[in-house]
This record gives sequence, structure tokens and C-alpha cells, in this order.
Amino acid sequence: MVDPRIADDHVAALAEHAERLPVGDPAGGQVALGPIIDAGQRDRIHGPVTGSVEAGARLAAGGTYEGLFYRPTVLADVPVTAPAYAQEVFGPVAPVVAFDSDDEAVALASDSEYGLSLGILSGDGLRALELARRIPSGAVHINDQTVSDEAVIPFGGMGSSGNGSRMGGITHNLDAYTETRWVTAQSELPAYPF
Repeated sequence: MVDPRIADDHVAALAEHAERLPVGDPAGGQVALGPIIDAGQRDRIHGPVTGSVEAGARLAAGGTYEGLFYRPTVLADVPVTAPAYAQEVFGPVAPVVAFDSDDEAVALASDSEYGLSLGILSGDGLRALELARRIPSGAVHINDQTVSDEAVIPFGGMGSSGNGSRMGGITHNLDAYTETRWVTAQSELPAYPF
């Protein structure tokens, strides 16, 4: 989700970056994305992409594949009912939805059965922490990305995401009445590897 005042510039920059990312066999050289695990997973990525375009989203980058190599995909002007927004897509797909206020952002992010991981990018740390408090998610990263960040405590997401962290015993029984959240916060946006 993105502030509408910067949405067009954000989509353009994101699409340009996505188009430059090398996709291919990691054994053959430096690539940003290797193959999808199998054709079934590739199809579970491609279905929501094509369904979202049919629902009115604009394909800004990607949306294609060759074998098991799926191009990084950016979808703009995504309706909140579109599959790429309404479902968890475990693949290189970025659906971009604009919001007009923090309350709308919270409502949009909360109107889902999923809640595995969330990234909030903001120049205002207190505002980001307040958003993190209000949006149900198993892990929250403030001014950081959600990829390749490994938790060292048990968590399993919220809602239909993940597998939960409840294993039995007094500690886990207490967990049945609470939600464990993992929140990281950076004072500045870090450089991502690519």
C-alpha cells in the first residue's frame, strides 16, 4: 500500500527496478531470482496475477514466465478484491494499492484472513509504530523488508497465515489467549542487496 501522492512515482520506480532484476539459474551466475519450486507453485503465482489484471489492475512490470522462471511483477491500481491483493501470493509479485489515510491503511491491511508478515516504510517512526500496533501481523518490520529476515523466537503469523506457535504446555496454553508479535525498527531505510 502506498500514499496516493507518491503512488505513480512509486509504481514507476518499482517497475523499472523489477525489469532490471536478473532472473535465471543461480548456478550460472549472479541472479536476483532463481526458479519457482515447481509448475504448480508457478501457476499459483500466475493465476492471481492474470486474475488481478482481469479485475482491473494494471500490469506495470513482469507477469510472464519462462519455464519455472517468473519475472518480478508489479501490479498497479489493484482493486482490493483482486486475487493478488486478497490472497497470499508466495512469489515475486508486488500489488500496489493506494490509501488516503492511516485509518484506511489499517482497514485495508486488517481486512484479510492473513497476517504473516508486514513491512512499514515511513519517515515518521512513531507513526509507523502506531500502524504496527493497529495492524494484526505475526512479524512487523519498520523501515525494513520482510525477506530473508529470520525470527529467533517462535511465531507463526496471525489468522490463516503460518502454522501458529502453540505446542502445548503452560507457556503455550497462555499463548492461546495472547498473540506474540515480532517488531523490528530501523531509523533509516537500509540498502537492500539488489
